[in-house]
Amino acid sequence: MAEQSIRATKIIDAPAEAIFVVLADPASHAAIDGTGWVRETLGGDPLTAPGQIFRMSMYHVMHPDGTYEVANRVQVFDPPSTISWEPGSDTGDGTLRFGGWIWRYDLTPNGPSNTAVTLSYDWSAVPDAIRDHIGFPPFPSEHLSNSLAHLAELVTS
Repeated sequence: MAEQSIRATKIIDAPAEAIFVVLADPASHAAIDGTGWVRETLGGDPLTAPGQIFRMSMYHVMHPDGTYEVANRVQVFDPPSTISWEPGSDTGDGTLRFGGWIWRYDLTPNGPSNTAVTLSYDWSAVPDAIRDHIGFPPFPSEHLSNSLAHLAELVTS
């Protein structure tokens, strides 16, 4: 079976609690994003529980409209260890549709003031029709390392 996820890990000179607070704030996601697609939060409330929906404004040159919106559903919320979400979109009838890919951060203490942060992008639940249309992963794996570098800079500045 072909690979269906990618991941990157970085040691960040900050406690897991401080890093988790930044990850749980959608307003920081544009600064963290390693792809350059995330523009801004469309709400602003911090993440607090699984099932919570948070929306982001996005831009991608290959998207039919260029600018678009995603509705992310929090899957795992386990402070200060794990946070993940599944991007989706509005269907036009008041419901949301999720494509099956997941962003996940796992934080593991690495000494008294350092944390190993692993960022994963998993597309194992993406239906074949979407895989054929988009192609996965839709960006080079280096974007995960870029995101972790941005997170480290944001947390330690």
